[in-house]
Amino acid sequence: MNFRPLNETVHICSESYEDRRQFMQDKPQSDYVQLPVIYFVTPTYPRREQIPELTRLAHTLLHIPRLHWLVADDQEKCNDYMDKLLYRFGMPFTHMVSPMPSKFRNEKPAPRGVANRRAALQWIRQHNLTNGILYFGDDDNTYDLRLFSEIRKTQRVSMFPVGLIADYGVSGPVVRKGKVVAFLDSWVAGRRWPVDMAGFAVNLEYMAQYPYVNMPYKPGYEEDLFLRSIGLQMNLIEPRGNNCTEILVWHTQTKSKKLGMVRLESKYLDDRSNLGALLHNLKLMGVTSTTESEGRNALISKNGRENPHSKILS
Repeated sequence: MNFRPLNETVHICSESYEDRRQFMQDKPQSDYVQLPVIYFVTPTYPRREQIPELTRLAHTLLHIPRLHWLVADDQEKCNDYMDKLLYRFGMPFTHMVSPMPSKFRNEKPAPRGVANRRAALQWIRQHNLTNGILYFGDDDNTYDLRLFSEIRKTQRVSMFPVGLIADYGVSGPVVRKGKVVAFLDSWVAGRRWPVDMAGFAVNLEYMAQYPYVNMPYKPGYEEDLFLRSIGLQMNLIEPRGNNCTEILVWHTQTKSKKLGMVRLESKYLDDRSNLGALLHNLKLMGVTSTTESEGRNALISKNGRENPHSKILS
């Protein structure tokens, strides 16, 4: 296949190369300086669950030394709240915005996360990074800490099974005598590499050999076409996770709900109670908003009984 070079516009909101963590897994940071860096790419998008998902993921990544977190957000403008959140975790990170092109937004299914991953690939190329490991990690997956030790050993492309995928509950390589020979996945659809995005890692030195590395906007085929763009051959794949017998990453998904709405008069959102600051922070997170006219008045109770807002907040 013919692949075109990436030409994404990378808009950096904030980044930090400082690692303020003194200890990881009971060892000082200095014990890990020889390890290759894992570039952990997380596509994300505005929704009510976004900040909780990223917070949960961060508290996994905080255990991992020598990791740079690339967070690519599917929106036009930078989010100051997210900048502060990512900085507070104290690990190296880059926060960028990379919205899906408008021509794809009405497609069913839409190529969600592709613009984000393409922007991260462009960032890696712009920085001429050839030492380290690339991994695509969604914000709602669940990661075993052993995964990171496994992928850090990747010489070219490593693969491993992912749990909770589609009808079989798993997607991953078939291994015989220590070699990947085929794949188990309930949706083949002509894909040469029918694997989940979380089911492989790539060595950047290997990837640098392919100037046209790409991830086209083709829903369902993102992994397959990316792996084709880096010239992957079956004999190059390194099975991880105890010869692909263990699940080290799960495709968990949080049930998404619409934006919450609290009906409360603005005069009660001052500093007489915590509610003004609390609801303001939740609005910044994209979790809930306030209104003075829509829906039922917010329930505020005491001793098991609803009370008028004026009685509690005046």
